[in-house]
Amino acid sequence: MNEITIGDVTVARVEELHGPVGMTPEQFFPGWPDRDWQDNRDWLVPDHLGAEDRIVQVAFQTFALRSEGRIILVDTGIGNDKTRSAVPAWDHLSSGYLDNLARAGIRPEEVDLVINTHLHVDHIGWNTRLEGGRWVPTFPNATYLMPRLDVEHFDPSKNPDIANGVNAGAFEDSVEPIRAAGLVQLWEGEHTVDGNLRLVAAPGHTPGASVLQLTSGTDRALFAGDLMHTPLQVSHPDHHSCFCEDPATARTTRRDLLGWAADNTALILPAHFSGQTALEVVRSGSAFAIKDWGPFPAY
Repeated sequence: MNEITIGDVTVARVEELHGPVGMTPEQFFPGWPDRDWQDNRDWLVPDHLGAEDRIVQVAFQTFALRSEGRIILVDTGIGNDKTRSAVPAWDHLSSGYLDNLARAGIRPEEVDLVINTHLHVDHIGWNTRLEGGRWVPTFPNATYLMPRLDVEHFDPSKNPDIANGVNAGAFEDSVEPIRAAGLVQLWEGEHTVDGNLRLVAAPGHTPGASVLQLTSGTDRALFAGDLMHTPLQVSHPDHHSCFCEDPATARTTRRDLLGWAADNTALILPAHFSGQTALEVVRSGSAFAIKDWGPFPAY
């Protein structure tokens, strides 16, 4: 089953894609010594690292939550039909995402809230879909929660350099139509979603990057967005991905939130972990260690 229960909240894992991301560890995590990858190869392969080609393996997925009578989506992936010339594998993608959402028992019009943990291209794509030649909200009855700092940072009218990077075109086709429809709610710092869920700023990967903390009864979970891209960052939290815009701040944020998860026995659900997706961690010296995997089945 791709659905679990955490306290009073049910969580479904909705896949868009999983597999090789087309980058070696040296490309994805610049400056990270190869010996760390070699020393951990026995458990990184095949879910997180290709056996022969050493290509990093990742997932693109949404966590669909049912909490206090509402359906809440955390991140919306890459999206179909969009021009993504910087990443050819995503260019005019045609995935079965909406079919997978339907298998989780969710129709787009039933979604109450969409949370974009940050506004990188692979977290906002299904905010919209192509209809009659126009980009329209995929979830027309939802409020879309977006970090104010990221909306300002990724707006090409305010930051022209964005138009030339991997996010080229994403603001125009996946954020602007949502704003035009009056569905965006901006937040910063902290934001209470409901009695179980709270958004917390987690800067570094992007200026407005965030995580979603779940506290329900004695259960805890952390929907970690892009806090980590590989489980090897649990034991090596000071290494960052090439996509982190402020590596020093990202390191501090990662250590702080891994500490919160360890101290609260929280299930961590990063956006991009393949395999079993979720994990628990414990403190281990000056870093952390994986306590257990699960409870989702491996991809």
